[in-house]
Amino acid sequence: MAADGTDVDVLLVEDNPNDAELTLRALRASVRGERFLHVEDGVKALGMLFAEGDTPARLAKPPRMILLDLKLPRLDGLEVLRRVKQDERTRSIPVVVLTSSREERDILESYRLGANSYLVKPVGFEEYIAAIKEACRYWLVLNQPPLQGAAR
Repeated sequence: MAADGTDVDVLLVEDNPNDAELTLRALRASVRGERFLHVEDGVKALGMLFAEGDTPARLAKPPRMILLDLKLPRLDGLEVLRRVKQDERTRSIPVVVLTSSREERDILESYRLGANSYLVKPVGFEEYIAAIKEACRYWLVLNQPPLQGAAR
């Protein structure tokens, strides 16, 4: 986990320890040199982003990408997404919903709230690695974000 004041490229918000470990393994295998931070619930995610709640640390600057599960304890992923996209400091951060839900209402609500992508977690290990690799390649390598300090 990154300490207070460090830069993070990918913020992973995932409550399932097995899915979190698999995702972190996929990130390490597919994106070299990037820094990752894993938090287990929506309250901790918002605390890291906005220095609020019971999270003692916060990120020095917004992450370059957020991988967000929807089914989270304390504060669900849709509410985290809503808060991230409503705040001018964080609205331009690409948020990739990474979830097991194939529910049409979850997909529609995620996009309505500003999700940049919606990925259903693949079941197989190789497919999971490939999905994370492709998402990271697009959002961290190919995508051109706004310039640092530009209005978001």
